[in-house]
Amino acid sequence: MITFEDHGSKVVLVYTPSSFRPVTWVDNKLGSEGHATLSQVFTVQKTDLLSQDADDEDDEDDGDNEDVRRFVIGSLDGQYRTIRSDVLGLKHDLLIVTTMQLTRSMFVAERNISIFGRIDELLTEQIVVGGDREGAIPVDEFVRLLRRFPTSTEVNYYAATRVTRILREYLETMSDAELRLENYIERRERAETKKGVETHGRIPAANELELEKFTYVRDRLVEMLGDAEGYSEAEWQRAVADLFLLVFPQYIDLMLVGANGCVDIIELKKPFERGLMSKSQYRDNHVPRRELSGSIMQAEKYLFYLSKSGRDGEKAISNKHAASLPVGLEIKIANPKAIILVGRDSNLSAEERFDFEFVRRKYSNVVDIISYDDLLRRLENVIAILTKRVVTEDNLGPDDEIGVSA
Repeated sequence: MITFEDHGSKVVLVYTPSSFRPVTWVDNKLGSEGHATLSQVFTVQKTDLLSQDADDEDDEDDGDNEDVRRFVIGSLDGQYRTIRSDVLGLKHDLLIVTTMQLTRSMFVAERNISIFGRIDELLTEQIVVGGDREGAIPVDEFVRLLRRFPTSTEVNYYAATRVTRILREYLETMSDAELRLENYIERRERAETKKGVETHGRIPAANELELEKFTYVRDRLVEMLGDAEGYSEAEWQRAVADLFLLVFPQYIDLMLVGANGCVDIIELKKPFERGLMSKSQYRDNHVPRRELSGSIMQAEKYLFYLSKSGRDGEKAISNKHAASLPVGLEIKIANPKAIILVGRDSNLSAEERFDFEFVRRKYSNVVDIISYDDLLRRLENVIAILTKRVVTEDNLGPDDEIGVSA
């Protein structure tokens, strides 16, 4: 068992061995190698051992003190406890606000995964939890992170999902959305074989196909959003790109090259749950998270270099995408815009959503920022319009459809 104590200005890790593994293994490790790793996360040195004299001051609660080992792993200074970087294998010392009680579950996830180790892999700066330091992770956000840290079951699920997705590229297994579209197309083909398609029925048929197309895109996107963590960044971008070109048929490639040859760009990001606006406020405002601000900066740089490239850029794009572009299409770079598909807005508060709209409008002259929930809402609106149109056409007779009066 691992617990933590404050001894004056020292932060102390208390190790109490289990009944089936005596403490001698720690002593042997310290004696032979000079260090030992507890729970595969905490690496303590022989020099970290708290002296027996200091230990005796708090022995009343320990019972049999011979089996307890205490290690100094950091210091207590003002607003924060500092945990040494070498204890957790981090790039910098870890700072945790003193109002938070240290527990093993703050550091160790299921399968003895180091929580701060995983966070450190994604950051270059020091990890600070709580307090008023700039860049600190708010306490409530950190607690939420701990609650949502993947369990063993989820890790197995993600692994199985990744394997299934890879196998799907080689096998004929289809998702529910794909099956629904396939069944619809088969039904239409059978119906048209029986009665034929008259000239006056082509537009209604096209509307029905459009309805099924947008329904498929919506259903497929909902499926993907429910399993976003199972995708790598590259896999997600490829899958969403295919759906995007169905929704926006004016683009013929993801450069984006318009049907008239004009070039825009698109930035596709995985839909992280809190990827848009900060939960905490800066001067009474919710500000863009790094995922969003970084995407905007990246898109603006792309636009800058694209506009600067001029005719040479147009020729380079034409040569690079010659195989996928229609014959005779002339690439033109004329005030290109960017589309950024990023994040979820369904979990934003009213204030966060209001500030997000400010951000969208600020950059709207060059960048169209679309959240995945916004894209779903657009799809729902299109589906609703097409559904009404199809129902209306079904209620009309053949003469009504071609404008013939009795």
